Amino acid sequence: MNIAFIGGGNMASAILGGLLKQGLAPSAVQIVEPWNEARERLQRDFGVRADAQAGASLANASLVVWAVKPQTFRDAAAAVAPHARGALHLSVAAGIRSDSIAQWLGTDRIVRCMPNTPALVGKGMTALVARPAVSAADRAQVEQVLSPTGATLWVDEEKQLDAVTALSGSGPAYVFYFIEAMAKAGEQLGLPADKALQLAKGTFTGASELAASSNEPPSVLRERVTSKGGTTYAALTSMQKDAVADHFIAAMHAACKRAAELGDEFGRA
Repeated sequence: MNIAFIGGGNMASAILGGLLKQGLAPSAVQIVEPWNEARERLQRDFGVRADAQAGASLANASLVVWAVKPQTFRDAAAAVAPHARGALHLSVAAGIRSDSIAQWLGTDRIVRCMPNTPALVGKGMTALVARPAVSAADRAQVEQVLSPTGATLWVDEEKQLDAVTALSGSGPAYVFYFIEAMAKAGEQLGLPADKALQLAKGTFTGASELAASSNEPPSVLRERVTSKGGTTYAALTSMQKDAVADHFIAAMHAACKRAAELGDEFGRA
C-alpha cells in the first residue's frame, strides 16, 4: 500500500504512527504539508517524504487521507485532483460532505470518517460512512489503516456523521472539561492541586473502563453507586436541580448544528 496524507497534523500523525508500527515502510508514505515546521517534524519523527505542495508523485498513492481543515479542503482538492483520481480517498475533515469531495476530486471512491483525539494513544473512536462506489475491499483497507488508532463503527447515512461529530468527535473536550471542573472542586474542598487532578483523571478512566466492560446500561451502573440520602445522591440531586443533563444535551445539539453549518459554509462547489 502506498499512502498519501494531505495535511500532517495530529490526526494524520496518529494514523501514520500506527501504520509504521504495523510495519508500513516510510518509503510508502508521502505527505503534503505547507507549513515548514510541521514538515520538518514529520520528516524527523517518521522518516517520511513531506512536500510543501501536491505534485505528480501523488499518482503512486493507492489511498489518500484528507486531514485538512474544512476551510482549506476545496483549495487543497483542486491541487491534488489531477494526480489522484485513481486512488481511494479517506476524509477526516469535519462537516465536508462526500458530494462536495466527489465533485472536487472527480471520483466517487470516498469514505468519510469522524475520529477523535484519543486516537493519539490508540484509544480512539472513529465512525465511518462510504459512498456506493466504495467496494468491500476498499472498506477493509480503510479499517486496516484506522485499526491502530482504536475502534471503528460504520454508520448507515452520511448525515449521521454530524451527530457523531457532536458526540464522539467533540466528546473528548467534554470529558476534559469535566475533569477540569472535578479537579477544581477538589482543590476548593482542600485537596492539593496535583492530587485533585490525579483523582479526577483516575475516576474518569476507571468509570469508562467499567462502563465498557459491563453489559448493563450506564443508568444501572449509576444507580448502583447512588444510595438514597448518601453523598452521591446529594451530588446528583444538585445536578438534576440545575438541569445539568438538559444543558449538556443542548450543547451537543449546538455542536451537531455547527457540523452541518461547516458543510454548508465550506462545501459549496
